[in-house]
Amino acid sequence: MSGTTDGTASEGRPAEPGLRNGESRDGESRKGGLPEGSLLEGARERRIATGGIELCIAELGDATRPTVVLVHGYPDSKEVWSEVAQRLKDRFHVVLYDVRGCGRSTAPKPLRGGFTLEKLTDDFLAVAEAVSPDEPVHLVGHDWGSVQGWEFATVRRTEGRIASFTSISGPSLDHFGHWIKKRASRPTPRRAAQLLGQGAKSWYVYALHTPVLPELAWRGPLGKRWPRLLELAEKVPGGGYPTESLPDDAAHGAWLYRDNVRARLRRPRTDCYAHVPVQLITPTGDAFLSEHLYDELELWAPRLTRRTLPAKHWVPRTRPDQLAAWIAEFVTGGEPGLPAREPAATGRYADRFAGQLTLVTGAGSGIGKATAISFAEAGARVIAVDREAESAARTADQARRVGAPQAWAETVDVADEQAMEKLAEKVAAEYGTVDVLVNNAGIGMAGSFLDTTTEEWKRTLDVNLWGVIHGCRLFGRQMADRGQGGHIVNVASAAAYQPSRALPAYSTSKAAVLMLSECLRAELAGQGIGVTAICPGFVNTNIAGTARFAGADDAEQERIRRRSSRLYGIRNYPPEKAAEAVLRAVVRNQAVVPVTPEARGARLLSHLAPRALRGVARIRPPM
Repeated sequence: MSGTTDGTASEGRPAEPGLRNGESRDGESRKGGLPEGSLLEGARERRIATGGIELCIAELGDATRPTVVLVHGYPDSKEVWSEVAQRLKDRFHVVLYDVRGCGRSTAPKPLRGGFTLEKLTDDFLAVAEAVSPDEPVHLVGHDWGSVQGWEFATVRRTEGRIASFTSISGPSLDHFGHWIKKRASRPTPRRAAQLLGQGAKSWYVYALHTPVLPELAWRGPLGKRWPRLLELAEKVPGGGYPTESLPDDAAHGAWLYRDNVRARLRRPRTDCYAHVPVQLITPTGDAFLSEHLYDELELWAPRLTRRTLPAKHWVPRTRPDQLAAWIAEFVTGGEPGLPAREPAATGRYADRFAGQLTLVTGAGSGIGKATAISFAEAGARVIAVDREAESAARTADQARRVGAPQAWAETVDVADEQAMEKLAEKVAAEYGTVDVLVNNAGIGMAGSFLDTTTEEWKRTLDVNLWGVIHGCRLFGRQMADRGQGGHIVNVASAAAYQPSRALPAYSTSKAAVLMLSECLRAELAGQGIGVTAICPGFVNTNIAGTARFAGADDAEQERIRRRSSRLYGIRNYPPEKAAEAVLRAVVRNQAVVPVTPEARGARLLSHLAPRALRGVARIRPPM
């Protein structure tokens, strides 16, 4: 391509003679057909001819099962899907193909005009006919693979060939054109900001429209440095990706933009309605696409399921576990003869947490149980951890019944460092890396400082502080090593900033949790891991009924517990509201969240009138 604007097929990848449109060369073994070091372990490769080129197709899994076709984006080849494909192959017939001009597929001659969406649709139909002639396929696209997928899912000639479409990080150019026109023709400050914001994110589109320079850059320094740039900017692991064909793939792929973007944005189709169910997966940290691009998408895709993922653009490489789970769920739900999909999660934040892995300590009762159930209602996978096995099991069972696709019960004392280490190892090995950690387990301790024994101090700090430290250290390390962010919620208390003569040990432990959360938030922000301190006030849980009261004998302990429990019951602030605050805090990435009115009031006074709080602290509470 160097120095020209039309170019020829890539060197070393000439079209193989002897095939006519629709014909295929089947049965090449991996050893003979796949390139050295291919990431598609065990794949069967074939080639088909279409529109004067040859497409390279790789297949995994049993061909009698539902077919899932994975279409890659720019500047990738089909190898970008290798981790997702390996996770899907045991349940589905998985098909990947190199888009024309990429990987081991040949490029059109000339390049100009050879990458239009119409020709890409021809390619897809040829692939679908070759791999699943009798049944529609389930389509999944990322980046430009998704842009193509929207074309396939909305044009008339593909009706009946697609069973479902999963779109990841790639809008329909037609929808995008209407989105721009609506904001340009009826501007408001908000719409103008959205246009400017997406315009800034689309800087690369302008660059790829320039002649010659993109080709020179990709075949020169950019092509050599791209793997390192992906590793630094997106935490994309290497391991053979990108493949050696990257410079040619990227140079050819520039014509995807030149052949389609300006034409479609200027004159978007008006009949671009999806004729299949659509699952939209939106990475919230995408550097190239604004979430607002998908506003009002239901107008174009009536059967739409939305998912959001706290990750960056290259999720097929960074979050293959989550993508594979969502794709499998969506495909299974629309496939006759397969087990029916469970009812979709209906929780308020289902689009944010569905399929994510959440671990909650102290999940056997109170705020912990309510939080685990709320995540389950939002479709999260839940690990309910408690020191009482039966309580944890009951929570896990209820979580499954209200919407969790999977829920497990684990028994551990969070104060036991070795037990927590074993739990973290088990979770990583059997369930995966936790997306949201809720350190909720805690105990109550009341009574004057002079009456509180060393053992009572130690037990309070071991559970309330060291339990949180163990969770943050062990699961936070796993989040950091994965490199794709996450969120840690530490349940502190309004007692963390509201002193009391009756709660020296408890308040000290919770104040330490609050400061630990603030320090961790600062340290982990650069790794995309949010940290929140939740500070409830008087919530109607069983903490008062299980608390210890320093200096009291057993009979007095029981009397005070009954009285305290009645007071909490009269206040009757439900733990479900605290759980809702937890989920909202994760979505908004809030730092400190006072939950009850008295907790919010005390937080305000701690800033504006600390002397007033100190005065309140001197009041002896009724016992």
